[in-house]
Amino acid sequence: MSYTSAQSGDNYRNWWPHPVMAALTNDSIDELDRLARDTDNIFNMTRGGYVLASRALTDGDDHIHGAAIATRYPWLSAEIKTVIHIPRGGDISGQQLGAWMLERMRERGVTLMRGAVTAIDKDKRFALEIDRTHTLHAEQVVNAAGPHASHIASMLGEELPLMNVFQQKVAFEDPLGAIPRDMPFSIDVDRKKLSWSDEERALLAADPDMKWLTEVMPGGTHCRPEGGPRGKWVKLGWAYNTQTSEPQDDLANEPASDPQFPEIVMRGAAMFIPSLQQYVDHPPTRYSHYGGYYTMTEENWPMVGPMETEGAFMVAALSGFGSMSACATGRLCAAWVCNGELPAYARALSTDRYKNETLMAELRGATSKGLL
Repeated sequence: MSYTSAQSGDNYRNWWPHPVMAALTNDSIDELDRLARDTDNIFNMTRGGYVLASRALTDGDDHIHGAAIATRYPWLSAEIKTVIHIPRGGDISGQQLGAWMLERMRERGVTLMRGAVTAIDKDKRFALEIDRTHTLHAEQVVNAAGPHASHIASMLGEELPLMNVFQQKVAFEDPLGAIPRDMPFSIDVDRKKLSWSDEERALLAADPDMKWLTEVMPGGTHCRPEGGPRGKWVKLGWAYNTQTSEPQDDLANEPASDPQFPEIVMRGAAMFIPSLQQYVDHPPTRYSHYGGYYTMTEENWPMVGPMETEGAFMVAALSGFGSMSACATGRLCAAWVCNGELPAYARALSTDRYKNETLMAELRGATSKGLL
């Protein structure tokens, strides 16, 4: 919980364009619900749902239109024509959940070792060299190295079809009360052009490195209150970066990190939550700009299960859904390791899916990969 997971948005939802991913996250949310009950909700799990907002008028049993939008979601722009509310969604404190799990592990005799794996000798039944100073021997290993999963796999002589994409977020203090404290996690799903003045647009268009800011940008701008009913902070995110990169030791030095991101995401969010325009005109005085990696496959599904090397397993490519799927992917990997009972979706989330030409054709032809 000290690297890219520490930069998580900590949101969860069971809405996905494919039933396999819906089943995975439903299982994970079931476990989160159980843990919340057992721990008196030590990790602050909420159930505010998700709001997907669009300016297009679309039909569906769960779609909300017209005056009902203004009544139920008054913070949304009058341009929004359709809203989908996902009830099984909300947020957690991933740090609190991780800390609680670590304490339970220590109670069971687990020792936490901090260090970098610098080499693996698989011929000696997994001799893991730690920081080039000592060796740890294991009969089985699980590659759960996040953005470094491909590097660990290479120590076993394997390649994984993974890419790392750096995505950024902003948290800012909201002394003006622009965002209602009970607002669900709200997402603008529409592609859009940012609203610049004529002078700003001309200046940006004249700069080859900045011209992209005047063009159509992807959907997915999102916003939610942070800190509960009495809090004063707000989180904003927008996963518009598509540039792949190798993980950096210091996330702040990631080449894709953009000092202009706070202004860009605020402008994008103000286009569907007009009350944020005041922070476009007068930027927040207190804010935090941070980022982490979406480690992902092309189809944006995780890779959980056996690696090619006997005795090696992986939990990789959790992209932007690590917090919400962690309980289920951990349990799934444990079932693989211990030869336990596997859920119906297990093989679809392992490397076996690449042998299923029908499934892969379906995923490659999908209009949405569930990336938010």
